[in-house]
Amino acid sequence: MKTFRELLIWQKSINLVTEIYQLTHSFPKEEIYGLSSQIRRCSISIPSNIAEGYGRDGNNDYLRLLNISISSLFEMQTQLEISFNLKYITESQFNKTNGESREIERMLSSFIRKIKDRK
Repeated sequence: MKTFRELLIWQKSINLVTEIYQLTHSFPKEEIYGLSSQIRRCSISIPSNIAEGYGRDGNNDYLRLLNISISSLFEMQTQLEISFNLKYITESQFNKTNGESREIERMLSSFIRKIKDRK
């Protein structure tokens, strides 16, 4: 691969960020510096760390950044659940976004294992 943009996991993560921004746009105004901001930052961290890791020299740096990416994904999933519990998003919105995040989770876990196997 010539660029991180060719990674399917990065592409799906970028789509997830777009979805998260659309979802959080309708959150209550008092959440602008709270849950809305936090869930957005977590979602942005996922593809950002995948891209940064791709540009690093060596598997150790790449693995570290992929692990940060998956940690951000878990944090985002938690905040998505809180958003659903607070009724900021509907059940169908939650199910769709959570399903997409779980797919990215599986892809990231697999990708991390492959990188570890190359060491």
